[in-house]
Amino acid sequence: MQGRGAERERIERLLDGARQGTSGVLLVHGEAGIGKTALLDHAAARAEGGRVLRVEGIESEMELAFGGLHQLFLPVLPLVDTLPAPQAEAVRAVFGLSSDEVRDRFTVGLAVLTLLSEAAADGPLLCLVDDAQWLDQPSVDMLTFAARRLRAEGVVMLFAVRDGAPGAAVKGLPQLLVEGLDRAAAAELLPGLPPYVADRVMAEARGNPLALIELSAALTPAQRAGQLGPLALPEAAAGLPSRIQDGFREQIRRLPEAARLVLLVAAAADTGDLTTVLRAAAALGAAVEDLEPAERAGFLLLSGAVVRFRHPLVRYAAYQGAPLARRIAAHRALAEVLGADGQAHRRAWHLAAASTGPDDLVAEELERVAEWAGSRQGMASASAAYERAARLTTDPLLRARRLVLAAQRAADAGQDERCGALAGQVTVPLADPGVAASLARARAVVELGYRRPETAARILLDGAEATGAGRPDMVASLLTDAVHAAWSAGSAALIGEVAARAPGLPVLAVPARLFPGDVTGAPAVADGPGATDGPRTPGACDVPGACDVPGALDALGTLSALVAGGRATEAGLMDRLMTGIYGQLAGDHAAAREAATAAVAHCREQGVGGWLPTTLHLLARTELALGRLDEASAHATEGLQLAEYYDLAHRAAHLRATLAMLAGLRGDEEQGNALAGEALAYTRPRGVGRGTADARWALGLLELGLGRAAAALEHLESARAEGDHPLLALPLLADLVEAAGRAGRPERAAEPARLLGEWAAALGQPALLAVASRCQALTGPDGTAEEHFTAALTLHEGGSDYERARTALLYGEWLRRLRRQIDAREQLRGALESFDRLGARPWAARARAELAAAGGETGLTTREDGPISLLSPQEREVVRLAAAGASNREIAAQLFLSPRTVGHHLYRAFPKLGIGSRTELASLLAS
Repeated sequence: MQGRGAERERIERLLDGARQGTSGVLLVHGEAGIGKTALLDHAAARAEGGRVLRVEGIESEMELAFGGLHQLFLPVLPLVDTLPAPQAEAVRAVFGLSSDEVRDRFTVGLAVLTLLSEAAADGPLLCLVDDAQWLDQPSVDMLTFAARRLRAEGVVMLFAVRDGAPGAAVKGLPQLLVEGLDRAAAAELLPGLPPYVADRVMAEARGNPLALIELSAALTPAQRAGQLGPLALPEAAAGLPSRIQDGFREQIRRLPEAARLVLLVAAAADTGDLTTVLRAAAALGAAVEDLEPAERAGFLLLSGAVVRFRHPLVRYAAYQGAPLARRIAAHRALAEVLGADGQAHRRAWHLAAASTGPDDLVAEELERVAEWAGSRQGMASASAAYERAARLTTDPLLRARRLVLAAQRAADAGQDERCGALAGQVTVPLADPGVAASLARARAVVELGYRRPETAARILLDGAEATGAGRPDMVASLLTDAVHAAWSAGSAALIGEVAARAPGLPVLAVPARLFPGDVTGAPAVADGPGATDGPRTPGACDVPGACDVPGALDALGTLSALVAGGRATEAGLMDRLMTGIYGQLAGDHAAAREAATAAVAHCREQGVGGWLPTTLHLLARTELALGRLDEASAHATEGLQLAEYYDLAHRAAHLRATLAMLAGLRGDEEQGNALAGEALAYTRPRGVGRGTADARWALGLLELGLGRAAAALEHLESARAEGDHPLLALPLLADLVEAAGRAGRPERAAEPARLLGEWAAALGQPALLAVASRCQALTGPDGTAEEHFTAALTLHEGGSDYERARTALLYGEWLRRLRRQIDAREQLRGALESFDRLGARPWAARARAELAAAGGETGLTTREDGPISLLSPQEREVVRLAAAGASNREIAAQLFLSPRTVGHHLYRAFPKLGIGSRTELASLLAS
C-alpha cells in the first residue's frame, strides 16, 4: 500500500460510513497490476466487525449467466429463504437451484438488493467484486442495479475493473482512478537493489506496483548484482502487462510439472470449488499434495473448500503459459466432472473451450445453454452462447440461424453495436425466409438505435416483402417494427406506406385509416365517413374529413381490447407499444398510459432490457399529457439512466427531449436548454423527426413559460414543421396558438386553431376538445370567448390539472382585461394553486403576477411553505405509498429500493412532516 494514502482514505471513509448504517459504492479502475486488488484486500482487512463477500471475474468463464452472482452469495445462500417468495423463486432459478423460468429480471435485481440488505442485518457488509470486466454481464447488471439503489443498509460495494480490457460493462457508479506510484513510493518496493538496477526496473514498470515487484523478482542473481545487458531490460519496453506475464510465467515454470498441472486446472475452472479442481486434476494425474508447491510459492490461497489466486494475472499466466494441448485436456477433465455433477451449462462451455474446430454436438449443447440463459433473463449470456455455437456449427444455414439468434439476444440485452457486428457476419442472401426476416429485424435494431429510423423502416419493409411468401407468419412482426421506426422518423407518408401493406392487421389498421398510403396495388381504406375509392397520397388527408377517423377509432378500440386480453400478435411488446402511441395520437391519454404501463411491465417481466427505455419513454409522455409531472419525471429519468447504461443513443435523445419539456414546465432554463440541445445534436442529422419535434417543442414551452413569446413561436413552428401531417403536431398546437397570440401575431394562430378544432371534434376526446375550446377563445371574437373558456374548463374535469390551470390562467387574464376582478381572482387563484402544487414555477409566477394585478392575495402556497415541500422527491414517493398502506417491503419492491432504505426515508421524513407514525400520514397528505 505504498503511496496509496488518498485511495485508502477514500475507501476507509466508506467503511466508516457503513458502521454508521450508510451504504457506499466505488468503482476502482486502472491498468493491469496497478494495485486494484491490493486496495480491495486492504478494504477486507479493515472491515473488522463486518461480513465480507467476494467474487473474482474469470475471463474464460464470463459467459456463464449469473455465475458470478452465485459465487458471491454462496456464503449467505441460506438467506434466500428469508426473501419474499417472488424474489426467492427468481434467485433460485438464476442460480440453477430450480427449473423455473425468470419472468421478471427486475425481481432478480430487487432480490440482490434485499440479499445485500439482509446480509448486513447484524453489522456492516463489504462486497468486493474483483476483475468485474470478466464477470458475466447478467451478474454485473444485477450488482450495479443494486449498487445504484443502496442508501441506508450499511453496505459497501467495491468493484475493480481493468481499464481497456474487453468484457462486461460496469457503468453509472462513482469512480476512483488508481494511477502509477511516484518515484519515492516505487523505490520503497525495491529494497536491496543497486541504484542502477532499481532505476532500470522503475523505468520499465512506470509506477505499476505489480510490475515493480514481479520484474525485480524475475531478475537473476547476476542481474540483481547489476550485470544488465540490453536484452534483460530493453530500452523499448514491451507492453507492461506482457512483461508482468513473462515474470509470472518464469516463476510458474520453476514449479514441478504436477504442480503446474493443478495450477492450470484451477485457472481453467470458474467456481473456485476445490473439490471440482482436485477431481479434474486427478483425471490428469495430479493430486492434492501437488497444490503445496504452488501454495508455498504464494500463487494460491486456500480457504476451506475454495481456491483463490493471489492475483488475477497469476491465473492468466498459469492458463496462457500452458501448452494448448494441456489447456484442452484441462477443460475436458472439468467438463467430465461437471457433467457428472449435473451442471450441464458449465459442462457445455468447457467442451466449447476444448474444441479446436467445428463440433456440432457441442454446438447443440451450447444452444441449449443459450435457451437456458434466455429463460432466466441472461440475454447477454444467451447471445454469447448462440455466437459460440455458431462458430462450432458446420451447416451454413444452421450457423446463420444461430448468429441471427445471437444478434437478437444482444439487442434484447441492449447491446445494439454488438447486435450489428453479429448481423454483419451473416452471409446473405439466406435461403431460409424465416432467418432472413430475423436478420432484417436485427439490422433494423442497429439502424434505429444509431443511424436513421427511415432506413430501419425500409429494411423492415424490404424484409416483409422478401419474406411474405415463404413465412407469412413473420410479416406481421416485421411490419409492426417498421411502423414503429416510421413513427420515430416522424413521417406520416412512411407510416401510411407501411400500413398499406397490411391494413387488415390490427396493429396497422389505425394508421391505415389515418395515413392512407400510395403503394401501388394497396387496398383502399375501408368504407366510412370521409373514405374515398382507391389508394391516396400519404399526408394528403390534412383534415379529418379526408380520412376514416371513425374507422381508425374503432380499430384502436379493437387493438386495445386484443392487447388488454392478451390476444395480440406474438410481437406482444410492440403491439402494446403501438397501442399506447396510437392512444396518444388520438388524445386518449388514460388508455395510452394503460398500454404503456403494460409495455413497461412486459419488459420488466421478460428481462427485455433493451426495450425498457422505450416503454418508459412512452409511459412518461402519457403521464406528462395527464399532468402527472412527478411520475413523468421519475419514469423519464429512469429511462434515460437505462438508455445511457445500454448505450442506446437514439432512445436517450427522445428521453432528453421529454426531460427538457419537464424542465421547461418547471422553469429550469439551464437544464431545459442543455437537454434539448443534446437531443437535437443527435436527432437532426439522423432524421429522427419525432425527437427533433419534441426537443423543439420543449424549447418553445420553456420560452413561453418565461414570457418570451416570439422565441417560443419560432421553436413551436419549427417543431410543427418536423411532421408531414397535422396529427403528428396536434399536441403542440395549443402552445403554438398561445405563443402566436402573445407575440402579437394572431394571423399565425388562425390555422393551427382551426386544425386543432377540426381534429378534436373528429376524435372526440375531452382533453383535445378542452384545449381546442381554449384556442377558440383566444382566436375567436370576444363575444364568444367566455363561452369557449367555460366549456374548456368543464371538459378539463377529470383530466390534466396542468392543462386545466393553463385554461384558468388564460381565462383569468381575459377577465381581468375586462375589469371583472372578482371573477378573474377566482380563476387565477385556482390556477396558481395548481401550478404551485405541480411545481410549474414560471406558470405559477405568471398566475401570481396576474392575481396581484387583479387585487388578489398572493401569499405562499402549500407547495412553497408546506411540510411536504421539505421532502426530497424520493422521500415524497415513499411517504405517498406509506400513506396508502403499503409496507416497507412493498414500497421497496415498487421503487426498487431495499426495505432498509425505505425505513431510512420514513425516519427522515417524519420529523420534517411533524408526525411520529405512519398512521398520521394519510390525514396529513389529504389535508
